[in-house]
Amino acid sequence: MKRIAILTGAGVSAESGIATFRDSNGLWENHRVEDVASPEGFAANPELVLNFYNQRRAQLHTVEPNNGHKLIAALEDDYDVTVITQNIDDLHERAGSTNIIHLHGELLKARPANADGFIVDWPGDIKLGDTDDKGNQMRPHIVWFGEAVPEIENAARVVSRADLIIIVGTSMQVYPAAGLVGYADDDIPVIYIDPKPSINYELKRRGNIHTIETGGSEGMELAREMIADLMK
Repeated sequence: MKRIAILTGAGVSAESGIATFRDSNGLWENHRVEDVASPEGFAANPELVLNFYNQRRAQLHTVEPNNGHKLIAALEDDYDVTVITQNIDDLHERAGSTNIIHLHGELLKARPANADGFIVDWPGDIKLGDTDDKGNQMRPHIVWFGEAVPEIENAARVVSRADLIIIVGTSMQVYPAAGLVGYADDDIPVIYIDPKPSINYELKRRGNIHTIETGGSEGMELAREMIADLMK
């Protein structure tokens, strides 16, 4: 069975009502990103950070996967599909995708802060005083700015073996995720779906790239025949 690696970003989940990471003014839900998405921000004001993600988690429980998520999941009927997402929501899972790499963590999971430890499912609020058995405060299982991306090597391995790469709803500007395409063979075709596709260095040097300048749901609909042709 031929392999497809699908790289997804905030544009996929935006159609479900989840805000993209940064607004045009550089803020995330009226917060400086440094204050709510960095180890320094958590150290300075853990309650602010926990409450911020508690609100994101509560919102996630109110939204549903959109048609873009569902069309991506449906590709598993015919291909070996791995979704490599920068999103921290669970909408790919709820749409039916079964092989997902979360590069930036998962909103519905938690882990101890300042300690190597377990990762646990955590669908509700994380509060100050919620600790592991060693007294370490629990934090969202999110990769913040300045932290390593543990799944990047696994994602690179998947991309290196793919017969087709589909990029949906991401600016391809945030590294290391933006560099993943560089692990694919130069002749592997790429379908890039985004209203404003950003052709970075890794994409510019490739000849077999097909852009669809629209949102994720419409783009995945339009890409159906193209995917079938490219995978013959």
